[in-house]
Formats: sequence, structure tokens, C-alpha cells
Amino acid sequence: MEDVIRKIDYSNYFWQDDKVRLRAIQSEDWEGDYISKFDTPARRLLECAIELPPTISGSKKFVEENADFASTNGRIMFTIENLEGKNIGGINLNSIDERNGTFSIGIVIDKEYRGNGYGTSAMRILLKYAFLERRLNKFNDYVLEGNEGSAKMMKKLGCVQEGVRRQVVYINGQYLDFILFGLTKDEFVGMLKEEGTF
Repeated sequence: MEDVIRKIDYSNYFWQDDKVRLRAIQSEDWEGDYISKFDTPARRLLECAIELPPTISGSKKFVEENADFASTNGRIMFTIENLEGKNIGGINLNSIDERNGTFSIGIVIDKEYRGNGYGTSAMRILLKYAFLERRLNKFNDYVLEGNEGSAKMMKKLGCVQEGVRRQVVYINGQYLDFILFGLTKDEFVGMLKEEGTF
């Protein structure tokens, strides 16, 4: 199997850019899922709650339910790899409303890989897929108040801050806001044209 993987030419591969590659979740990804759940500050921002302590069986079950795009919860789940093939996080296309053309994306980058543009790269690949292949029209998402990294990424992607839902989540003894972001297909395509990549 490793010989086959070494022979793959990724130079024209849709699911890759100059930083990351998206692939199906595989059975061996349970370990990365398990380890990442010990990063309480990141998990709190992602899940908007304190989770119970992680379990190996829970991570294995998550991977089993989502491996090879087998998810039945309406999410299209990917593992994010750097170009050396190292699992560095996960991303998913979710809340897909085909009738209205709206969707959201969930993403997590492992702690040691944050701040290197990997999340932005993975998001751009999935936005390109949603807008240009799935014919979706509007990306809607929110960032929990205090999640400066995700807010910065949304702005870098060209998202517009559309509003604030005040005091909707109770975490660590305080109520926090959701900062709402959105991006239309036309805005995304305009950005690609400005860059000369469309």
C-alpha cells in the first residue's frame, strides 16, 4: 500500500493546495482524534462546552462512523494532512441546505500546527468545492467570542461579519456571544478572480 501512495501524483489534485491535502478519515485516525481532545481551550471554542474526559473507545467509534465518508449525520468529514502526509486536523462540510443553497464548515487544527495557514488553506479547498461543484450559494458560520484565531481566518477568507448573537453560550461561568460570518459564492469567486486563480 505504501508503494501505491508513493506513486501518486498530486500535482493536479483538486483536494490539495500548496499547504494541505484533504482526504477521507481512515481507521488509524482515531489516535489523532483522541489526543486532540486533551486540548481543553480549543475543544471549548469548538464545542462551546466542556466535554467529559475523552475515551479511546469514543475516538475509535467516531472514526468508525465517519471513515471513508460513511457519516450518516449529513456531514462530509475529512482529515487534513500537511504535504508530508501528517494528520494535522479535521474539517467537515455541514448544515447543507440544498434548497436554499446554504452551508457551514467545521474545522479543527491540532495545536502544534496552528498559525501556519493550514486552516485557511483547508477552508479554501472546501469553499471551492461547496461553491463551484455543489452549486451552493452562501456560507454561514459563527465564531465563539474570544476565538480570535478563527475570527482572523474568517476575515482572511473574505467573510463578512454579519452580526452578533448575544450571550447565547454559557462557558466557564460566563455568557458569551456568537460572532456571525457569511460569504456568498459571488464574493468568493470575485476574490479568486482578483488572485488570478479562477
